[in-house]
Amino acid sequence: MKSRKGFTLIEILVVIGILATLFAIVLIAINPARQFSQANNTKRRSDVQAILNAIHQYAADNRGTLPTGITTTSQTIGNGTGESDICAQVVTRYIAELPVDPLTNNGTPISAAGCAVTYTTNYTVARSATDNRITVAAPAAELGDTITVTR
Repeated sequence: MKSRKGFTLIEILVVIGILATLFAIVLIAINPARQFSQANNTKRRSDVQAILNAIHQYAADNRGTLPTGITTTSQTIGNGTGESDICAQVVTRYIAELPVDPLTNNGTPISAAGCAVTYTTNYTVARSATDNRITVAAPAAELGDTITVTR
């Protein structure tokens, strides 16, 4: 009797089935789409804080005067019609580049040269009518999150 070494077709199929099941479980546990959304929201939180800090530093240097374009109605930060154009006033002196939403402009921030061309950040800014507090928000937040900071 000859002894044959190797695996049978059934053994190979069982191993492939077990590996496929483990792969599916790991993929569901990791959930890459959710991980990307959480990373984007983390960047949005950081960007909102940075924009708010730049606005407050501008106000501190200008005796409480806010950058022009910030009104009591929530407006997108950009230089299009109905948007709040604060780029030229805060970029380079108070913030190196104006951050943009990760899904806008491929996440590329607006430099000082970019302030002169059409831009949008997809972040909003508004001033309170009663106490001059500033609110910066990220309306495109994912996973049902609300990202807004008022100071």
